[in-house]
Amino acid sequence: MNIFGIGLPEMGLIMIVALLVFGPKKLPEIGRSMGKALKGFQDASKEFENEFKKEAERLEKTVAEPMKATLEKPRALAPDVAEKDVEKAPEKTPEKVQAEPSEAEIEAEIVEAANSDTETETIAPTADQTDAA
Repeated sequence: MNIFGIGLPEMGLIMIVALLVFGPKKLPEIGRSMGKALKGFQDASKEFENEFKKEAERLEKTVAEPMKATLEKPRALAPDVAEKDVEKAPEKTPEKVQAEPSEAEIEAEIVEAANSDTETETIAPTADQTDAA
């Protein structure tokens, strides 16, 4: 019999010392209070373990379910608010709206920029540079 790493001889010695220190009248009270404390600790431990398992199962269930994307229906505005917003909203005309450039336009701009970099003037070396060479 091995409880908490303490064998039977050690348990007997602890009981004898406790009997001598506390006496035969107090020993049963101390044993009862120790038992209640251990029982309370075990109950709290089991409750914590159950809550932990429930939360883990809930998370697994959430992860396992596929996500559903839904759009909300637009809300109707009050008539007076809708009229004020329409009056304040700027009109968008095709001239004011710029479209995003296509990939071909972007590539053309890059090639044009690269060609303009190579067309820069070539600077002739100075006399000092030619002598050093």
